Amino acid sequence: MERVSPWLLLVVLLVAAASGRSARGDPQVPCYFVFGDSLVDNGNNNDIASLARANYPPYGIDFPGGATGRFSNGLTTVDAISRLLGFDDYIPAYAGANNDQLLSGVNFASAAAGIRDETGQQLGQRISFGGQLQNYQAAVQQLVSILGDEDSAANHLSQCIFTVGMGSNDYLNNYFMPAVYATSRQYTPEQYADVLASQYTQQLRILYNNGARKVALMGVGQVGCSPNELAQQSSDGVTCVARINGAIEIFNRKLVELVDQFNTLPGAHFTYINAYGIFQDIIRSPGANGLTELTKGCCGVGRNNGQVTCLPFQTPCANRNEYLFWDAFHPTEAANILVGRRAYSAAQPSDVHPVDLQTLARL
Repeated sequence: MERVSPWLLLVVLLVAAASGRSARGDPQVPCYFVFGDSLVDNGNNNDIASLARANYPPYGIDFPGGATGRFSNGLTTVDAISRLLGFDDYIPAYAGANNDQLLSGVNFASAAAGIRDETGQQLGQRISFGGQLQNYQAAVQQLVSILGDEDSAANHLSQCIFTVGMGSNDYLNNYFMPAVYATSRQYTPEQYADVLASQYTQQLRILYNNGARKVALMGVGQVGCSPNELAQQSSDGVTCVARINGAIEIFNRKLVELVDQFNTLPGAHFTYINAYGIFQDIIRSPGANGLTELTKGCCGVGRNNGQVTCLPFQTPCANRNEYLFWDAFHPTEAANILVGRRAYSAAQPSDVHPVDLQTLARL
């Protein structure tokens, strides 16, 4: 019997170890950065003077870390996306991140934040998209220090995925709150969408100028179908509020144009995730996804459990996986996972424009 060389044995063991690593899977991109509002905030509002906070039970009842500041019973959409991209850990909040975590990406999102600086001001402190971009620019400077020079940082960032989900609060906590904000008297829905898109374009240019190349814009969802809006403005508590959803559809169409515009820039790979359409599809065929309750919050008070949002230590519904909404405004983990999956791997062509996140990761 022929003797096996110890060197050959070592090579076989190394190859086996390497293939074991790849079987488990390294992340498809080296880093993932998140910008947004309460739909994806995972703790940045915990230590600021804001009413828009979720760091108390029963928020996080189904999350391993409990009440972390996520506005859900469990995972957010970006948590689901980070797992699909192959990250072992969820992307941490910028507020508590260290240098090592900066290298693999952080979450800058802040509940009540909007494209417009004044949006959400009635809820106290929040980090607007402009403020999130300032934090990102500070993070880029830290990355330059960590990696040694600007070229290395630029090369690193060019491979990262960025998701940006802004605009919901510019409608919910601005345009459709006429007692607090004048915007609905100043602008028609078409004009307001133009104003928002113009400011958003300038802000996204800052992101591009600071290294972002693979950028997914999350469209605004069906705000007019949330338990809060159904409770306040729907005659039967079931029919979505058409004037709210109609205004949002106008804005989402502008986002598609914005994506096409950015994709003319050198190295830019922008895409649009049609959260509105995905949500609409889920509502049309809820049984296919195991959902049975589409109009009430799992945790909340009043009509549709939507007039007052989930209160500290309130007892939520037991069958959370059957609910579309967790509270007056935010989806359950079950719904977030459905949206995250279709953002990552489009179930139909209308889910994304032009590519889904798994394709974006490969570009």
